[in-house]
Amino acid sequence: MSRKFVSGLFSSLSLIAAGMWLVIRIILEYFGFISDGNDRTTGIKDLREDYKKANYR
Repeated sequence: MSRKFVSGLFSSLSLIAAGMWLVIRIILEYFGFISDGNDRTTGIKDLREDYKKANYR
């Protein structure tokens, strides 16, 4: 029973760590601190700048 408990605890902790890393990585990519090579956020930033320049009402 002790072995199952340790195994379950380890798998739970690894899932939590993976989720936290995913959230941190998304935040860092959004603000431009890291890049995955695709530069997905630059297109969004360019669209925002164009929207501001156009001065839509």
